[in-house]
Amino acid sequence: MGRLLASTLLFCSLLLLFDASFSHPLCIDSTAPLSLNTTLKFCSYNASSCCNSTEDLQLQKQFEAMNISDSRCASVMKSILCARCDPFSAELFTTGSTPRPVPILCNSTVSANSSQSSQAANNFCFNVWDTCQNVSFMKSPFAPSLKSQVGLPVNSNFSKLTDFWQSKTDFCNAFGGASSTASVCFDGQPVTLNNTEIPSPPLGLCLEKIGNGSYLSMAAHPDGSNRAFFASQQGKIWLATIPDQGSGGTLGLDESNPFVDLTDEVYFDTQFGMMGIAFHPNFAQNGRFFASFNCDKAKWSGCTGRCSCNSDVNCDPSKLGTDNGAQPCQYQSVVAEYTANGTSSQPSSATSAKPTEVRRIFTMGLPFTSHHGGQILFGPADGYLYFMMGDGGGTGDPYNFSQNKKSLLGKIMRLDVDNIPSAAEIAKLNLWGNYSIPKDNPYEEDTGLQPEIWAYGLRNPWRCSFDSERPSYFMCADVGQDQYEEVDIITKDGNYGWRVYEGPLPYTPPYSPGGNTTPSSISPIFPVMGYTHSDVNQKEGSASITGGYFYRSMTDPCMYGRYLYADLYATALWAGIENPVDSGNFNSSRIPFSCAADSPLQCSSLPGSSLPALSYIYSFGEDNRKDIYLLASSGVYRVVRPSRCNYTCSKENGTSLASPSPSSPKSHASQLIDPCNNVVLLFSSLLLLLLGFV
Repeated sequence: MGRLLASTLLFCSLLLLFDASFSHPLCIDSTAPLSLNTTLKFCSYNASSCCNSTEDLQLQKQFEAMNISDSRCASVMKSILCARCDPFSAELFTTGSTPRPVPILCNSTVSANSSQSSQAANNFCFNVWDTCQNVSFMKSPFAPSLKSQVGLPVNSNFSKLTDFWQSKTDFCNAFGGASSTASVCFDGQPVTLNNTEIPSPPLGLCLEKIGNGSYLSMAAHPDGSNRAFFASQQGKIWLATIPDQGSGGTLGLDESNPFVDLTDEVYFDTQFGMMGIAFHPNFAQNGRFFASFNCDKAKWSGCTGRCSCNSDVNCDPSKLGTDNGAQPCQYQSVVAEYTANGTSSQPSSATSAKPTEVRRIFTMGLPFTSHHGGQILFGPADGYLYFMMGDGGGTGDPYNFSQNKKSLLGKIMRLDVDNIPSAAEIAKLNLWGNYSIPKDNPYEEDTGLQPEIWAYGLRNPWRCSFDSERPSYFMCADVGQDQYEEVDIITKDGNYGWRVYEGPLPYTPPYSPGGNTTPSSISPIFPVMGYTHSDVNQKEGSASITGGYFYRSMTDPCMYGRYLYADLYATALWAGIENPVDSGNFNSSRIPFSCAADSPLQCSSLPGSSLPALSYIYSFGEDNRKDIYLLASSGVYRVVRPSRCNYTCSKENGTSLASPSPSSPKSHASQLIDPCNNVVLLFSSLLLLLLGFV
């Protein structure tokens, strides 16, 4: 009776916990699988695995210590232990947020939409029970723990499955699971996915122009309404209402009345300015928001960060010389916190904010005058602040900052801005500002890594996003040097290869005072999508990628689930689709695009072309409806129904326009006016920032 009660409690606990949070190949520690040169000796994984040779040997010793006499049961148990090496082990060994010592064992249930191969339909869980139920072995991973969780291994005495579980049904209620669209299960073999036919790409992307302003960043209002924040490179942020799809309305934004004006702090030039904005997930309650910008220490006393070229990274700023007339680390990257508290009865209804810093989160001097990224994002699953930083500039990253684990250049940082240490603790830890380090940042395992770093080996990440449906898909576009523009799936402790590689291509820097990294010394993660410069222009070095979003609106149902990205020069746009689903493998297609004839604001066309004259595509944006926007130098464009541009989509008539429209607070709507048609001064050399020309 006691065993039955324990089994029942365990089963109920698992039902409450189960919530798949992983999709693409990912290891238990949230890192990407390793690329293997040879097959592991004990576990039969090759090409890609979550185990290295040392971990493979540890699993062999664990298996031998179990002392299983029955050969059939031994074979089954070996496969279960070796599932830790599976490229999908993060999903196999996690139930909700709770780790488990054995993978989810496939039962006979496979959903119709499962991406896993039909072998997962075999009831492997029943097979484990039938094969091993009466076999005694040491250190069983199938014992229920005292906490009624899937078992902590028993460290002494021989045991049988029947010692802990009343029946096959009880056992598989605890350890079994189905393959579905959101999860995979273990069937005794390495997880394989169905090879499905690649869907035909959409016939085109239809846009409407709803604003004339030129903006670098967009952030949906965290209250879920039909409002969004737009930020200019000069240093102003506006709060705007977004018109309903099909309403014929334009962006409700008053250029003369910004939400906040930070131009006194922001150093604005062709390659500098306000690079990113991020609103705290609880902004509607706490009013906290953040800006990432550049400052000039020669012009502002608040520009006081340490130089990124220092002895810790084997760099001497006195040997760098000037760059475009600037001294090393004269220009700096800043992340600062501001508040909307005190400007309204509650932050969610605030239409302005104070331009005074609440807290300096980060300040760092830049060695050169380009490649400083600057986007900031809050992770939707963990609430931490992600800060994208370029390699600092110079052709070919001459000081090899991107591969230097002691440098924060060429990195994606992950910071905790909710738990701020004391000044004494900040000084002791040698931090760059007011933040703390998340405990699961990779420096704990990769001891050579600076604690702020989440991923490295990037040149100039220009626009990253989390998939709103699958937060583990953290996508970043990284601007290339001479040949290749790339899109990466960012994972914990991932090395994305620069400057050993430019995308998938080997790269040799023209000069290297900072030393070199050999290809054999790293395990690079190569791009999942991208394009060569010759794809868009025969002139070498004439392309620059702008990263986008997975399209999750039903406004264009034929575009749903595809990742959109573009070239800065606005003559090419791509849509990438994952195939098989959850595999991390993508196929991308160049997509025609045009502007609707009934666009609320008239679109001009490129001379001799049907393409709309967007000039430069600086960024993409996403609102609370999941509609997608292009932020171009010529205005703000929104993706609309394909039929408005005479593109055929067979799914369009069978779907609604979009998810239900977010509401607009009355106190906000009454204070906005139609956008004015101000003329924005366009600095065409801004593209140097993105391209990274020096």
